[in-house]
Amino acid sequence: MKIAVLPGDGIGPEIIAQARKVLGKLGLGLQMQEAPVGGAGYEASGHPLPPATLQLAKEADAILFGAVGDPRYDALERAKRPEQAILGLRKALGLFANLRPAQVHPELAGASALKAEVVAGLDILIVRELTGDIYFGQPRGIRDVEGVREGFDTMRYSEPEIRRIAKVAFEAARRRNRGGAPRVCSVDKANVLETSQLWREVVSHESVNYKDVALSHMYVDNCAMQLVREPKQFDVIVTGNMFGDILSDEASMLTGSIGMLPSAALDERGKGLYEPIHGTAPDIAGKGLANPLATILSAALMLRYSLGQPSAAGRIERAVSKVLQSGLRTADIFTAGTRKVGTAEMGDAVVAAL
Repeated sequence: MKIAVLPGDGIGPEIIAQARKVLGKLGLGLQMQEAPVGGAGYEASGHPLPPATLQLAKEADAILFGAVGDPRYDALERAKRPEQAILGLRKALGLFANLRPAQVHPELAGASALKAEVVAGLDILIVRELTGDIYFGQPRGIRDVEGVREGFDTMRYSEPEIRRIAKVAFEAARRRNRGGAPRVCSVDKANVLETSQLWREVVSHESVNYKDVALSHMYVDNCAMQLVREPKQFDVIVTGNMFGDILSDEASMLTGSIGMLPSAALDERGKGLYEPIHGTAPDIAGKGLANPLATILSAALMLRYSLGQPSAAGRIERAVSKVLQSGLRTADIFTAGTRKVGTAEMGDAVVAAL
């Protein structure tokens, strides 16, 4: 099993190092090869996604990704900025399905911004379409119209794009096996957007192939409210690129810290890129303060979805739970009565729990 390891910028190398340490403890004989990406890629070759890095990612069975971005590169043209690396990988590898679980560990219910009783036991999955919508639609740009500048972007989805992400959501709901009938809530803005009207029509049509999965629909503004009001009503949420970008970040804060949440971006064959949903946190980079658990849990998702190792994935997830039960916390999830540790110490604790 060949893994392309792309640490990236900021805290990326620190958190990736802990995930590698945990993966190495499993004894699976994984072949891991690192390459520069993002700002590190730009420094190495003048481009955020160097050709050699892209080739390594194409040849690998899965990609473990840290984070990209740094204010130092804000003055660069858009095509050269670090963030273009992740967009380029998604496009080149056809990574259209973004899985973002939001799970509240019992020990962290008190760390959420919401009351513990609202989030205790929360376990939802947001399935975000990743390669379409307003982020990629054409035409787009800034133009002068009779002396007035205007910016414009195009929200666009095709029927096949919607159908394939709906399938991922229905299949994921079946696999989750959380007790009771699996449920999918499709989120759109069909009352005002033609794109969303097509979205709702296609998702509803696809649902006839999954009669065991209950389908509901919700407008995105109501969903944003319901995630705060009653988040445990959801099982799987499926939505488009822009809505999913916003809602998944909202859901991340239900768990107490964005440093706890993994993610997967999959192609049609199950090959994926796995990364924490947080950014590079340049303010704490190099200080050993970052929470590596989202990256370690992303490695668990990689084992489950791309490498066919669900037992090993479960071992990692149980080890993380055991460490949290022991009271160890990085600064972002620290509360009274727990013990604060750094990045490497948290990684060591997960290895010890394994």
